Amino acid sequence: MTVLGAAADLRRTTRVYRRLVVAGFRRQWHYKLAMFAGLFTNCVFGFVRAAVMLAAIDATGGFAGYDAGSIGAYVWISQGLLGALQFMAAELELAERIRTGDIAIDFLRPVDVQLSYLATDIGRGVCGLIPRLLPSLLIGSLTFGLVLPGTPESVLLGACSVLLAIALSFLALFALTTAGFWVVETRGIRALYQTSGPFLAGLFVPVHLFPEWLGAIAAATPFPSMLQAPVDVLSGRVAGWDAVQVVGVQVFWLLVVGAAGRMLLLLGRRRLEVQGG
Repeated sequence: MTVLGAAADLRRTTRVYRRLVVAGFRRQWHYKLAMFAGLFTNCVFGFVRAAVMLAAIDATGGFAGYDAGSIGAYVWISQGLLGALQFMAAELELAERIRTGDIAIDFLRPVDVQLSYLATDIGRGVCGLIPRLLPSLLIGSLTFGLVLPGTPESVLLGACSVLLAIALSFLALFALTTAGFWVVETRGIRALYQTSGPFLAGLFVPVHLFPEWLGAIAAATPFPSMLQAPVDVLSGRVAGWDAVQVVGVQVFWLLVVGAAGRMLLLLGRRRLEVQGG
């Protein structure tokens, strides 16, 4: 009976988080015009970045293992992923709830605060891939002839890598947002995150082009696992066991950043004081 009861509880919990994922997807889908406007912006910057990178390839004959096809894949995949990741996102709703003390209500709900926000954001991120990643790949293929792997294994592993990147991106921002338990204003911290994070993640240039010392700094952070890792797997730059290792590093950072966010949330809960309730 105990085993059956635990199984029933697990099914109910899974159903709740599945509905939160769907709710996040549906809420994001209401902003279709904004998402397609983001696609237009992605394409403009994609053409600029691709033109610069291809000019560098033509001048040098290739660098860091990149050629015209692989550098095109890097540019258009990274542009397409921006809508799903939390690099340039607005402040999380969680930040306002911490400031007002409404987070106390979240603590009383029968769902985990961190996991419930994560489930909702995964739905948002997956929705963001539809109008931005897929069209970006199509446009890149038609204009720059980017090279993508065609094996089912690469596509499946690439999809897993993208989901891990979405989750990791959110968990990092979640951990940063919990600073609101100790400081009144977190905009400065978020601004630092939004400038250093994308750079170390490989948005402006691939991490593989960094000098050795800068590459070591980037590797000691979770940022490359948010962008460079899924780009490498999806583009086929890494394949087979190497791709599995890249995804393994993403899982490692997911656990580390998730644990850090949970610890900060627990400490913040102990510090929380709500008056007038």
